Amino acid sequence: MAEPRRVIILGAAGRDFHNFNVYFRDHKEYQVVAFTATQIPGIESRRYPASLAGSLYPEGIPIHPEEELPRLIREHKADLCVFSYSDVDYAYLGHRAAIANANGADFMLLGAERTMIASKVPIVAICAVRTGSGKSQTTRRVAHILREHGKKVVVIRHPMPYGDLASQTVERFATYADLDKYECTIEEREEYEPHIDKGTVVYAGVDYERILRQAEMEADIILWDGGNNDTPFYKPDLYIVVADPHRPGHELTYYPGETNVRMADVIVINKMDTATPENIETVRQNIRAVNPDAVIVEAASPITAVDDAPVRGKRALVIEDGPTLTHGGMTFGAGYIAAERFGASEIVDPRPYAVGSIKETFRKYPNAAKILPAMGYGAKQIKELDATIDAVPCDVVVSGTPIDLGRVLTPNKPIVQVRYELDEIGHPNLEDVLKDWKII
Repeated sequence: MAEPRRVIILGAAGRDFHNFNVYFRDHKEYQVVAFTATQIPGIESRRYPASLAGSLYPEGIPIHPEEELPRLIREHKADLCVFSYSDVDYAYLGHRAAIANANGADFMLLGAERTMIASKVPIVAICAVRTGSGKSQTTRRVAHILREHGKKVVVIRHPMPYGDLASQTVERFATYADLDKYECTIEEREEYEPHIDKGTVVYAGVDYERILRQAEMEADIILWDGGNNDTPFYKPDLYIVVADPHRPGHELTYYPGETNVRMADVIVINKMDTATPENIETVRQNIRAVNPDAVIVEAASPITAVDDAPVRGKRALVIEDGPTLTHGGMTFGAGYIAAERFGASEIVDPRPYAVGSIKETFRKYPNAAKILPAMGYGAKQIKELDATIDAVPCDVVVSGTPIDLGRVLTPNKPIVQVRYELDEIGHPNLEDVLKDWKII
């Protein structure tokens, strides 16, 4: 028998583990010698545990920073590098292929359907072209429609296992206490809290076969709430993809966002209330060029606040959800739009006051100028975020994150929380779509 091919999986604590679990774990023709990690701070220098790695890996598998990839290929005599994360442009992807090839390894992308798990109950997948397109509010809107039609809905969220992997195999979130139980990061809370507020149970974790089988026992319909612009982990009965006209052209230039566009049954063009007509038309034409059969739903994400009076005439610090500003590449979000719309006298630049890893975030992602990303991937970083907020000379904080930051931070300034929900424009709308696909 031939020696197994030695594999390094390039990841960011999500798709990489899923690809290993469903394709490589029990495949004796491959030997996974390492994972690499990027995008998310503090997830490298861990080990994929033996309890999840299976019988072929009794000691688990080490995780290294992606910067060490050339050395790892040479030292492990790796035959194959498997790219397994998302929200990257094609130039970035090509550079990783070049690094692998230059150091003697092949470069591989697993096909989307090859890693999809079939479900016993209907799956509606909600994915996107880029991080920050509006998947979350689209998922909430679909869940609301399904509940109105008497369906028991469970959401399964794309993984964010940034802590102890063995203890995060299957996670179920039904209350705020569950968020504390699993020591959720701010990024996780941003995704889970709004569902919990609506009474929707959320699953997440590491082993998505086990997660699915448990969720199936309490659901009429499962919603796949995608992360970044990744493809679904489950085979969908209805595939909805959200496009963002604030980033026209990205639907054809980012991996695997273009894959989502080409595979989608339905594409929601979101943010039509704040994007220019020219950008909206560019997105529409690009969709039609590669997926002429997709149903297009037009939508807005109107911004509201319980009370906007504290912002008027005041110096405001704007906070947005972290991934939208970091690897999502946006220069603004709902908080920035709200601060301008609500009449802030000034939007204060937080960069001179950044503390610790927050300062490093601004260095790495210069597009986040004048906006503070809600970075909080651990207790230390949450403290640094809190200290940064305290140091900024402003009168009020305008928060565009979907959560109540007051539950995890102790800022010395009032917070005005901005909300946004999906609002379809005309027909077809999402209810029409769910009826046409016989989901309701």
